[in-house]
Amino acid sequence: MADRDEPEVIGRRVQQLRAARGLTQKQLAEPAYTPAYISTLEAGRVRASDEALRHIAERLGVAYDELATGRPARLATDLRLRLTEAQRTLAGGEAERAAEQYGALLAEAEGHDLADVQAAALLGLGESALDTGELTDARRYFERAEKTLADAPLPARVPALRGRAVSHYLAGELRYAVYLLESTLDELNRGGLHDPDALLLLYASIIGPYMDMGAHARAAQAAELALALAPHSGDPALVARMHRSVARTLLAEGRIAEADASLAKASELYRTLQIRTELANCHWMRGYVCAQNGELERAEAELRQALEMLTAKRAALYSSQVAVELADVLHRRGKSEQAAALLHDTLSDLNSERGALHSAAAHRLLGIIAEDARDTETAEEHYVRALSLLERAGAAGDLADLCRLLGDLLRRTGRVEAALDAYRTGLGHRTAPGTTTLGPAPAQPPL
Repeated sequence: MADRDEPEVIGRRVQQLRAARGLTQKQLAEPAYTPAYISTLEAGRVRASDEALRHIAERLGVAYDELATGRPARLATDLRLRLTEAQRTLAGGEAERAAEQYGALLAEAEGHDLADVQAAALLGLGESALDTGELTDARRYFERAEKTLADAPLPARVPALRGRAVSHYLAGELRYAVYLLESTLDELNRGGLHDPDALLLLYASIIGPYMDMGAHARAAQAAELALALAPHSGDPALVARMHRSVARTLLAEGRIAEADASLAKASELYRTLQIRTELANCHWMRGYVCAQNGELERAEAELRQALEMLTAKRAALYSSQVAVELADVLHRRGKSEQAAALLHDTLSDLNSERGALHSAAAHRLLGIIAEDARDTETAEEHYVRALSLLERAGAAGDLADLCRLLGDLLRRTGRVEAALDAYRTGLGHRTAPGTTTLGPAPAQPPL
């Protein structure tokens, strides 16, 4: 057995179990071995054969695996069953309860030195922390999972790398998130490690950061590659996530019917898999699609449903993000007071380290609402706050639009030079569409 303990460790274990059962070395040895052999084995001076250990295990009344490794019989199987249960809890949207289950599993796996279960538990803790918006904790869990899997092939480390990138992305560190995802894709493809699930997970995850950075060409390319990889994946939850991400690029290209079709596929898969938080995200995306298509009443209904589902499951960060988009729809429907109240409530849950992009979007929308009410001073304050958040995050596409809004406000209030500065800044963010300033795009899989 490859993962047997060292002879000294097994020897001590045999001696302790024999003493606990009140057996002599002669009684343990008979009829196949001698007392001298048992004495040598207990002293750790001989590496017992599998046959000898099976004999001793039978005499001691324990399983062979427990004698050879110190782990209770069926421990690994039991832990994997509990991992499945924790995954089901998280899929049901109960992130806090799932974190408790994963924490207990991690402690047991560490106690018995089961690296694969440790890594799975750390990944689960990271995903739970993402759902509850604890981004620093999430990043630490994913980093620990990477270290635990340090000797594993790169495809096995991809979920941890992707989790770390997402935690940076949600914190507003777009460029670093893209760097992590692009460099991993490059290493996989150049190294010939064409694992469909690993590649699909990375391509689906990089679409959002690309879109927010204004790198629409790379986002579209990632979406095409993800769609081509989907038939080769054996993970329906991963395929569903991919369809949800691809919908963003389709929307950006004005392909609303196709985006809606992608979301319908994702929703159906999530319903089948009973993944409630992701299903809420589909309502969120469908609300966004309806808003882009001018169907504001339906958009409000979809976004309210998403917000209700996410709030019920305490997905704090995601519910704050949905609230910003719902406020936008409310404002467009003439319910500006409701929108402003919702945004002020939401900003208490967001900051520059946690949901920077949506915090900026909230300030941008509050600025627009203030402008509509002819409160230019408040509008300018909100625009400047949003600009600071977006500059820190490197969200080029949104920065250009915000500079235009600020420039228009400054021009209307007679500050022409300041307005020109704002317009120039905006143009600077539009000079290199489709790039990430990170060098050439990563190598592609041989599809």
